Formats: sequence, structure tokens, C-alpha cells
Amino acid sequence: MELQTKYNPKDVENKWYSYWMQNDYFTSKPNDKKAYTIVIPPPNVTGVLHMGHMLNNTIQDVLIRRARMQGFNACWVPGTDHASIATEAKVVAKLKEEGISKFEIGREKFLEHAWEWTHKHGGIILEQLKTLGCSCDWSRTKFTMDANLSESVIKVFVDLYNKGLVYRGYRMVNWDPEAKTNISDEEVIYKEKQGKLFFLKYKIEGTEEFIVVATTRPETIFGDTAVCINPNDERYFHLKGKRVIVPIAGRSVPIIEDEYVDIEFGTGCLKVTPAHDINDYELGKKHDLEIIDSINDDATLNQNAYHYEGMDRFKVRKEIELELLEKGLLEKVENYNNKVGTSERTGAVIEPKLSVQWFLKMKELAQPALDNVMNDTIQFHPSKFKNTYKHWMENVHDWNISRQLWWGHQIPAFYYGDGQEDFVVALNKQEALEIIARERNLVLGEEDLRQDEDALDTWFSSWLWPISVFNGINEPDNEEINYYYPTQALVTAPEIMFFWVARMVIAGYEYRNEYPFKNVYYTGIVRDKLGRKMSKSLGNSPDPIELMQQYGADGVRVGMLLSSPAGNDLPFDEDLCLQGRNFANKIWNAFRLIKGWEVDESLETPEASKFATDWFDAKFNSSLEEIESNYEKFRISDSLMGVYKLIWDDFCAWYLEAIKPEFGKPIDRKTYDLTIENLEKCLKVLHPFMPFLSEEIWQLIEERTPENAIIISEYPKAENYSEEILKEFDFTAETVSGIRAIRNEKGISPKENLELFAVEASQNEFNQNLVEKLGNTTIQFSNQFPDKGFTFRVGTFEFLIPVGENIDLEAEREKLEKEKEYLQGFLKSVRGKLSNEKFVSGAPQQVVDAEKKKEADALEKIAQIEEQLKSF
Repeated sequence: MELQTKYNPKDVENKWYSYWMQNDYFTSKPNDKKAYTIVIPPPNVTGVLHMGHMLNNTIQDVLIRRARMQGFNACWVPGTDHASIATEAKVVAKLKEEGISKFEIGREKFLEHAWEWTHKHGGIILEQLKTLGCSCDWSRTKFTMDANLSESVIKVFVDLYNKGLVYRGYRMVNWDPEAKTNISDEEVIYKEKQGKLFFLKYKIEGTEEFIVVATTRPETIFGDTAVCINPNDERYFHLKGKRVIVPIAGRSVPIIEDEYVDIEFGTGCLKVTPAHDINDYELGKKHDLEIIDSINDDATLNQNAYHYEGMDRFKVRKEIELELLEKGLLEKVENYNNKVGTSERTGAVIEPKLSVQWFLKMKELAQPALDNVMNDTIQFHPSKFKNTYKHWMENVHDWNISRQLWWGHQIPAFYYGDGQEDFVVALNKQEALEIIARERNLVLGEEDLRQDEDALDTWFSSWLWPISVFNGINEPDNEEINYYYPTQALVTAPEIMFFWVARMVIAGYEYRNEYPFKNVYYTGIVRDKLGRKMSKSLGNSPDPIELMQQYGADGVRVGMLLSSPAGNDLPFDEDLCLQGRNFANKIWNAFRLIKGWEVDESLETPEASKFATDWFDAKFNSSLEEIESNYEKFRISDSLMGVYKLIWDDFCAWYLEAIKPEFGKPIDRKTYDLTIENLEKCLKVLHPFMPFLSEEIWQLIEERTPENAIIISEYPKAENYSEEILKEFDFTAETVSGIRAIRNEKGISPKENLELFAVEASQNEFNQNLVEKLGNTTIQFSNQFPDKGFTFRVGTFEFLIPVGENIDLEAEREKLEKEKEYLQGFLKSVRGKLSNEKFVSGAPQQVVDAEKKKEADALEKIAQIEEQLKSF
């Protein structure tokens, strides 16, 4: 068989992915096998593949492919999220370009545009995941706006409302003026920004005296309804019970007292704006203050701001500074750094705003979800994230679940009066009418009802994902939910631990009375070499598709996982993908070497080959033991490194060298067959990480039926092995390395057979046949070594290669003396550090230990050189 010199992923990947799809290897249906289920963290429907998706989905595919080979009924459910804010923003922007306003065309027409956008752009990311090799059951692809998933969301909302857990309340919310919706606390990103601290003068009513109030937001003065002082602040005792005039607004407001005010901050006087600050709102409630809203939904000021009406808040901030200055109401302005809340979705600065919203009571619901993570019923990998989870769950707030959007699940609250108080919550209008007739004794028609305009928070559908993808809300006892749920593993990012993971656990215990997944693997953030998070805005993120075109999907998968320990950030370097591609080429070349050998049926198996095959069998099983142990601990990158070393170092480097026939000569049948068997075992443990390459070589080894593809082959199980043969090989390999090192140092050709003297006591420590073959040596066992030669040690045993006629002894002596002199100088500097009491007592212990190791290594090398010098 003629094989290509170089492995070409482009010729392979489409071919095998199509083959896998055609043979339905990814499809799962309930059967008598045990299920292994993963649900994909659904990416935004209009999103495209980025490096975070690459990492996350590669890990999921590794887990699901291994499970499939282990004999589980592996089911990986793919799907996408409707992403209310992000998708609506894109559709609004598109319509704006066409001169269309969403409010002009109305909800129904707008949703037509949203669906059109979704059908056009949705699903691109799922197609890209196929390029990566993801073995999802595509027949199960779900979308959070699918009919049965939408029905699940509405049913859960109604159920929680009927349980008294969902309520409608007038609260301070985080308002995103760009998306024109409120967002949750977890969606607010606080950024350090340089601003200004304005010191405003408030005139004390009925006097010519002023007090000074410091604020970073002078544009909110139109909503001021009090000034607050600390009752213990002696500076302001004389102001108790008095009133002040709000600058520009000219409105008289009371001076109130509350220990909430920090005497040390600013001037010790606080302007209270209940409509535009969460803490001021709480103060307002406590002191029964008036609420004056002066900011519109788009962050322009309203009629309460007088001549600033219709102007953007930040423009007002600049202009009001000038007006205050002109009127003598601005004492001073200082530069001031503070943390400003911004929207995770749009980047807009958040405006605190009072609004009527829907909330879900969380405290009671959260308890089982907290308990079952803390007692390890659900395991976090790494476990360090339990503390973060515990803190959030113990301090959980009610969840604001309504959004002022049209794209999403419309809240099933139906109003029938003139105001906002007459409403019922029901699955649909017909049920609403029945409730109104039964409970309120009113006979109405559908035309008398109007549904709440708001949509539910996107996460309110995502929190049901592991249940709703199997229709477990609508049909709680159906075959699929009973078979596939709970799932085995969730792979996600720690930044959505609260948005999604915690809430899925809550929903699991509320609606299934069990956890939604047994294990949660938290990936790190993919960062560039400078430590920056990869993002489009920074321009530091490579295009994943281009990476796969250049290095092959297998190369990129290996590159991403080689340095991606759970929970720790991945410092991504494109050289990692090159390393992955080189690994693929190494395996390909090893396969070409094996297939190029001629087999002679009449040949006996050489002793060196017998030992090598016995050793590799033991080495494979000991490596597999470690690989599987790391899998169980969800140390996926460590499992990959174990596979990498097994194939690159043990199989390609040592094993193939050990059994390789002399150039131009045949190999014996037994060794050849065992080598193919060993290659197949290596391909099986490689398959989850490099599915395309492993399938290609597997199918080239011999013609296979679809029932014998590697994707569904039996994953190896670790068997008993001899520790003794592993020790014997390690000694053998170290001896060969010692011989090769002397050849390299002394310029001796690998083709020149060398005599090697070994002490008789070492005879049982290594395999003579293999050392003679790999080292191209003839071994003499003797306790009397020649006077002159090059020595090296392996463990406690010494070996000597006699000096050849072509070696310049004087030059060798000089070289050794120079090396000894250098080491003695190095030793002196190390000991200087270790004799410095200040260094030893002040440096971290690991630094001191490192210096002590340097001292020990230098002493050992000097002793070796002195031993070698004796032979000259």
C-alpha cells in the first residue's frame, strides 16, 4: 500500500465525519445499555465559533467519544439559545438600517423579522462544531424557542406563580439603556473608570448658608428628594430638622439623619435620589421620601429635568457642570476613579431605575441545590469553585425574571382591567378566561385580555435545559427523561456558575427531585500570550476555522487541551496547534514505517523483540491506569499528556526502535502482529482526542466493516502488568541513553560498534540484547575495567566505553577539567546564597529547596568528572 509521505487532514476529516454521520454512530435511543448523557451549553443562536467554544466542546467530545467506546449509550444533545438581548439588538439594528422602528411595526411584525434573522443566521455555529469533530446526536438538536421547550418555560412560570414563588414587584433594577431592558445583578460588569467628583452647594432654606454635597452624577439632582447626614456628625448638628434647596431644580427638600452615611466620604453629606440609586431607594423607603424619576428608558432626561429634557445623561453631566459653575453652586471638581456598572451584553453604563418587574423567590428553592453541591452529591472540578458557589447560594437574592423585550418567551400574565392590578397567570388566554370566570365571576372574551408585554429572562429557559430537551416538564414520566436524566457531566465556564449552573441544579431538585448532572467541569478562560482574554474587540483571537484549516481539527484539539487544566485559564499559543499537528505527523510516520516492513513467516522472534513486546504490554497497561485515573478526576489535559507520552515516547521512540528490523531486512510474523495490535490499542486511547487521524489509520490497517469502525470499538481496560519488567526497561533505556550521550559528546558514529564494560552485579538489572541492539554495543561483564575510557552511571552501577584510537585524550582531559572548573564556580555561588542567613530565612521554602538541589546536582557532576579523569 502506497501511503502519503505527510499526513494531510484536509483529505481525511470530511470523509470520516460524513462516514460517521451516514452510519448513525452519533444517534442515541433508549436501550438496555447504561446511558452517558451530556447536554451542550447552548451557544447563542446567531453566534459563531470562538476559542472558548473550541475548548469547551472539545472537552465534551472527548468525554462522549470515550463513553461511547466504553459501551455506554452515549448521548450528546446539541442546541442553541435564543439569546433575547443579543438577538433583539441585532434585529433592531438591522431594521434601523432599513429605516424601520420596532415600535412602529409592532410586536407581531417584529417577531417575523426576528424569526427570519434566526433562520438565516442561526445554526452556523453548530455546523462549525461538526468541523471540529463534535459527535453530537444532531437528530436531537434543540432551540430554546422550540414549541415544546417554550411550553415547558410557560408551564414552569405558571407553576411557580401558583406556588407563591413568582411575584410582581416595584423594585430598583439595573437598566440597560441601549437594550432598553433591565438585567440581573450577575449581568452587570463593574469596570474601573476615571470620572469626576463634583462638590455641589445646597443652600439651607431661609438662610444664606450652604452645605456641600459630593456626587459623581450631578445630572441626577433633578431626582433629589432629601439630603442625608450622619446623626453622630458634630459638623452638622445645627442642620437637624432643616431643609435645603436643590441646585438648579430650586426645590426644597428635607435634611434627614441616618447612620448609613459615611462621615469620612466626601463632605459627609449625601444627596438622596430614590429613583436613581439602589441605596438611596432603600433610604427613601425607610424615611418615606418622595420618588422623582428624571431619566427616560434611553438614558435621556425627562420633563422633570426642565431645560435638559431630551438630552443624553452624559451630555447633561458636562453642561450642568458649566451651569452650576456660572450660578456659583459648584465649589470644586476632583478627578475620581470609581467602579462603574456596565451591561455584559451591550457594554452600556447601567442606570439604576425603579420599575415594576416579575421576580422569583430564591432562598427556599436554593437550599437543596446548595446542600447537594457542598456534600459532593454533585462534584465540581476543580473543587475550589465550591466556595464561590456556597457564598452566592447563601446570599442569593430574588431573581428578576422579566425583560423589556419582545424576542423571547412572553410572560403568561393576562390583564383584563384598566390598570395593572387586575390580572391572572395562566398557560394561555383560554385558561385565563376560565380562571377569571371561576374565581372572579366575570365573563369575558379573548378580546378583553391583553398579555404582559415583557419576555422572560433568557436564563429562565436555559435553567430547564437538561430537563426540557427530554420534554421532562411537559411529560415528567416519559421514556427519554427517565432514561437519559440525570446527565453525567456538564462542561461550562465558571463565569456562568450563577447564571446557569446553580439555577439548573435548583430546577433539577424542584422538578425532578434529583441533580441534573453528576459532575461539573469548569474550563478556564482562553487568553493570549500576554494574558489578555481573547476577544474580537482586542483583535487577539484567531479564527478557529482558519486554525483547523492550517493545523487540522485534531491538531487544534490537542493544541488546546495540552495546557488546559480544569478551572485554570489557557494561555493559548498557536505553537500548541503546531505541536498537535506534529504529533499527528509523528503517528502517521510511525504507521508508514510499520506498513513498510516485509514480513518473513519463517523468522524466529529475536530476544530483543520478545523483551520489547513484553515491556510495551506492561507499559501500555500502567499508562492506561494513570490515563483513566486522570479521566475519573476530570483532569482531561493530564489524560491527554499520558496518551501523548505513551505514543510519542514509548511507542514511537522506544518500542519501534527496539523491534525494528535492520535496514532492508524483514520482520518476523509474531513481532509484526503484536506491533499492529499495540498500534491499535494506542489508536483507541488516542481516538477521543484525535478522532479523524485515529479513524484514518484504523481503517488503513485493514479493511473494516461499519460495525468495526474505531468510533464504536471497545475501549481498552487496564490489565495486570509486571512492575519488574518496567524497572528492567527503565534501566535498559537509561543505559542506552548513556551510550548515545557519549557518542554525541565524542563524535562517535552510531554505526560504529562499541565495546561496553559493565560490572557483573548489574547483569540482572537490564536487558543485554536490547542494550546491544539499540546502543550498537558488545557488552563485557567484568569487575575489572580498562584503565582508560569514558564512564557513565545508571543508578548505583558504573559503565565504561574504552577509549578508541581516534580519540584525542589530551583534548578530552582539558574539556573535563574546564567543565569541572565551571561547576566548582557555580557551586561556590550557590553555597554563597545558602550561607546567607537573610536569604535562607527570608526566601520562600521552594526557592531555598531549589538552591539546595542545585548544590547536590553540582556535587554529583563534579564527582562523576573526577571519576572520569582517573581513567586518563
